[in-house]
Amino acid sequence: MSKDIPRRNFLNRSLFALATAMAAPSVSFSESFKKAFQSNNSVMNPILSTKPLGFQWETADPFLFCVHHEDNFPNGNEQMAPDAKYLNGRHMGDDFIIKDGFRMYHGKSVPGFPGHPHRGFETITVVRKGIVDHADSMGAAGRYGNGDVQWMTAGKGVQHSEMFPLIHADKENTMELFQIWLNLPKKHKMVEPHFKMFWRESIPNQIHIDATNKKTVVEVIAGTLDKLQAPTPPPDSWAADTANQVAVWNLKMEAGASFTIPKASAGINRTIYFYEGKDITVAGTVISHYHAIELKADVDVEIKATEETSILMLQGKPIGEPVMQYGPFVMNTKQEINEAFEDYHKTQFGGWPWKRYDQVHDRNKSRFAKYADGKLEEKNS
Repeated sequence: MSKDIPRRNFLNRSLFALATAMAAPSVSFSESFKKAFQSNNSVMNPILSTKPLGFQWETADPFLFCVHHEDNFPNGNEQMAPDAKYLNGRHMGDDFIIKDGFRMYHGKSVPGFPGHPHRGFETITVVRKGIVDHADSMGAAGRYGNGDVQWMTAGKGVQHSEMFPLIHADKENTMELFQIWLNLPKKHKMVEPHFKMFWRESIPNQIHIDATNKKTVVEVIAGTLDKLQAPTPPPDSWAADTANQVAVWNLKMEAGASFTIPKASAGINRTIYFYEGKDITVAGTVISHYHAIELKADVDVEIKATEETSILMLQGKPIGEPVMQYGPFVMNTKQEINEAFEDYHKTQFGGWPWKRYDQVHDRNKSRFAKYADGKLEEKNS
């Protein structure tokens, strides 16, 4: 995207797509069905509800939503973009329908999300496969992927871009990631923006071997599991207070494996998202592929995998405040949303210090993070 496009026009165009493709649900399905009992006994069934999954996943407070991106991008050209032949027939700048195995999203050359604003919440970007190039209005930048996680507190306002450069010219560029929106409480909605990298080397994994010698690997991105402690979240995050019991875990189960999710406290919202595998058995109930299962949090829950299985778990104490969300802004009232638009149009949340709104880094650049204070982290691969 060239820098001469009027920013107001870009914002207005982007907000509609963001509001429809990425809008947080106004009512969480954690409120839907709270009394469930097994049919032939009086033991409480820990499954509160199940729901099929689509592109955008419904979540429970304190989360706003989760999007599961899966794209099989082709070989990249010199600009780390798809060949022009792949762009025919697409609604460029707002391409959310899979064609030839991938979407361009808001990208017009390189796929991804050119510079856009946020206020009032956090993004947790969990990249399973592929590469993401980050740039923001604080002057920070980064390249991460293939197991890395970026955690960004938007706070009072930040612009950032998330581009998906096709760095491989000699083979396809497979992308899979979760973008999770985590709300901020009212007292922290106007804090200073902050971003932090959780490099894959720093994310702890628990390896559990069950009674049949089958393995489950639990990646602890947020929260604790037994003696494992996830990397420290940003300081103003709802997850920074351990009393809120925020957890983001990614489970990888071998075929035939069993794993028991340990109980948390009563009143905690807990949902597991079964996104890879044939079917699983949760507390004796068979669940088919690509479903969300809302669980009672204060009981242990056993999961059994039929074949190789992947599950994302999100849990946390609800913030319990009004949610007013429009496009990239999440506040408590309509007035605060109006103020967010006014502030953005006046200040652009610090402006955009990069040559391009769809900023990408050198093809040969390894993973790195450059923070707003000048600190630089670099990885060898």
